[in-house]
Amino acid sequence: MDELLRYFKRELPGINDFLDKEADQLNGLVRDVAKHIIGSGGKRIRPMLTLLFARALGYGGNDHHAIACALELLHSATLLHDDYLDDAELRRGREAAHLVFGRTETILAGDALLALANEMGARYGNPRLSWLLAKGIMETAEGEIEEIEFSRDPSLDREAYMRIIIGKTARLIECACRCGAALAGATREQEDAAGEFGLNVGIAFQLVDDALDYASPTSETGKPEGGDLKEGKLTLPLIFLLEAGDEAEAGTLIAALRDGTLSEAASLDILDRVREGRYSEKTREEAALYVERAKNCLVGFEPGEELAVLRQAADYVLTRTK
Repeated sequence: MDELLRYFKRELPGINDFLDKEADQLNGLVRDVAKHIIGSGGKRIRPMLTLLFARALGYGGNDHHAIACALELLHSATLLHDDYLDDAELRRGREAAHLVFGRTETILAGDALLALANEMGARYGNPRLSWLLAKGIMETAEGEIEEIEFSRDPSLDREAYMRIIIGKTARLIECACRCGAALAGATREQEDAAGEFGLNVGIAFQLVDDALDYASPTSETGKPEGGDLKEGKLTLPLIFLLEAGDEAEAGTLIAALRDGTLSEAASLDILDRVREGRYSEKTREEAALYVERAKNCLVGFEPGEELAVLRQAADYVLTRTK
């Protein structure tokens, strides 16, 4: 992972500075909210993937920050809205924005970040970039909507779960990779390969995220332990547990998730059983399959620093502990 760490260390200051300057220009009512979520950390994987694919495909310009950071702002906007809808208490180890600044300010800040991201993408006068951003926003919104629908009427449906994680997480990572290719003036075949890489990395990223929710303490993830379970979310570790049990028990648990009647004692018992069954580890094994698919998408790209970092970035997804 040495090349990955060196590359991120070199490029992250410029990305963070650009994000900070753009947030400073927002209206005072929402500026502090935006800076709270932008400054709360984050891996910046989306802007880095945009930059990596642009350079891997021969882009030599230095005006990449606007489109790369637009993807991070889109992501930040979804986090603000998600935390509000989920009534979350923590985000990356800090108090959630709606608890610090208020619900109205938080929703407006999310809207402002979405608008700013679109404006930043339009600065290039490149119709393909603008279309990709718009499509990424729409697909992410559709994933969030489907997740809410599913949480209101959950079922033991792995296909529905996969559609949700593709929509709410993987499509925006795919969009970041496609934007990098489009910035470089890539062929559609090259853009599709970049997009497939991002889609598979995005799926793996969310699978690992769902595994961490059952396997890592709050001090590492910055989110409450078992938070998905408490929010009534049926993710893959829990799906594995239910598939291994009897149908009646699964029906009872799903009903409790739907009605919000799962007790604290029952939640703790489920957390223990997921750990005992090693279902978080099994979820990571599923993620590893998507990481391999992602790396296979890079066949045919010119060897170089960016290609090596892209491979290491895919592998890093599996080693995450937060």
